[in-house]
This record gives sequence, structure tokens and C-alpha cells, in this order.
Amino acid sequence: MACPSFPSPVTTLTYDFVHGHVIPEHFHQEDQLVYACRGVMTVRTSEGAWVVPTQRAVWIPARIPHSIVTSGAVSMRTIYFKARLVRRLPRTCCVVNVSPVLQELILHACTYPSLNRRSKVQARLIAVIVDQLGMVRAIPLQLPNPSDPRAVRVAEALQRDPSEPRSLQAVCKQAGASKRTIERLFQLETHLSLGKWRQQLRLMRSLQLLAAGEKITHAALEAGYSTPSAFIAMFRKTLGTTPGRYFATHVATSR
Repeated sequence: MACPSFPSPVTTLTYDFVHGHVIPEHFHQEDQLVYACRGVMTVRTSEGAWVVPTQRAVWIPARIPHSIVTSGAVSMRTIYFKARLVRRLPRTCCVVNVSPVLQELILHACTYPSLNRRSKVQARLIAVIVDQLGMVRAIPLQLPNPSDPRAVRVAEALQRDPSEPRSLQAVCKQAGASKRTIERLFQLETHLSLGKWRQQLRLMRSLQLLAAGEKITHAALEAGYSTPSAFIAMFRKTLGTTPGRYFATHVATSR
């Protein structure tokens, strides 16, 4: 469903959602930055899924149909940009780190319903935000979709149960292809090995569970990690800290 175009060069919206809220598939005429002050969002498009944890944001270019599901109570801040303002920014979805400076800029911008360059103060704010967005670093919290029917069957089986105890070879065999064939298809279509894709799936599932209030041990096992320590090591490698510290810190600092 297409949403009406906004009249201003920059428009902001502020939302607070309960756990499990679903924003059905839609698209905007503007590029948008969706920032999570609190909680975890999962954004889905035809290309795949992006998990957006607290203090991260997802960049969604104009006219890309997407849906959003919340995990835990979510405070969302969204900024919509007319295309002419952000021509140099990516034309594909991505999750990005939000620096403390960019965080404050987003929160400040969202105190205005819209921003217009006819105001000198607002024009400077727009320029600084766009400059900061040009410097952000994408982080690997994407789960791209394969397209070959055999690879799709494998992906769907693993998504139904990330803790699937069977070997990848057994899952591939049931999907009607050898593991070698599925490995080739995943590498070709998602640019991830099958093992890396499964690792991404498990990390993203654990983030959703933790945001919903599950304990670390339960989230780790439910997401398919052999031990909580293996999960903590992967979490630290991807997000730079332990899950306990990550969620404790960002619950305390969100606003």
C-alpha cells in the first residue's frame, strides 16, 4: 500500500508500540530512516529481513514495500527525506550504527513535525543530519532471501525452527537437493554461505527474544546456540558487547 507523499522536505514521526505490533506492508514516496530508541524492530521486504536493535536504525529507500514487527516495547523515531536531499545515500535497505551525535540529532529533529530549509536553523539541522548519515557504518544484521525453490525450502525450514537439531545435510536432502547444491545456491543468491546464513538467522532470532524479555540462556537455546557462552561470544563479536550489558545499557539510556 502506498502512503501519501509528505509536503515538507523533511518530515518526522514519533511512535511507541507494544510487543508484537505489526505495521503491514506499505511504502513511502520518500527515503526514510527508522530509528529504535528502545526495543527491537524486524523490517521485511521482498529481498530479506533486517533486525534493528536499540540504538540502531534502518535506512529504507523510497518506494520499497516493507513491513515492520516489534519485539518488546518499541520507541520508534522516523525521519522522511525528499530524494533530492539524500541522493548519495544507499539505494538498498541496510541497518546502521547510530553514533551519539546522530542519536541526539534524530531526537532533536523529531521535536519538529517537519523541517524546512527556508528556516536557517532547520536548514542547518537538515544539512548536519544528512552529513552524519553519509558517515554511518552498515552492520551485518540482514537476512537476505534466496529465490531458488530448493534454497527457499531450506530457508523456510530453518526459519520455522532456528534450533533445528538436524544437520544441514539432512535439511537439504529433505528440500530435494544435496548440501553442496544448496551451498552454491545460497552463496550465489544471498552472498552468504549456508552456515553463515544460519548463523545470521540465529543471532537475529536471539535479539527478538531478548527484546521480548527472555533470559539469555533461554534466548540462546531457543535460537539454536549449543551453549549460552557460544551465543554471548557471537553477540559480542557482532554488536561489541555482551547481551546483558547491551540491553541493560540501552534500556537505561533510551528516551
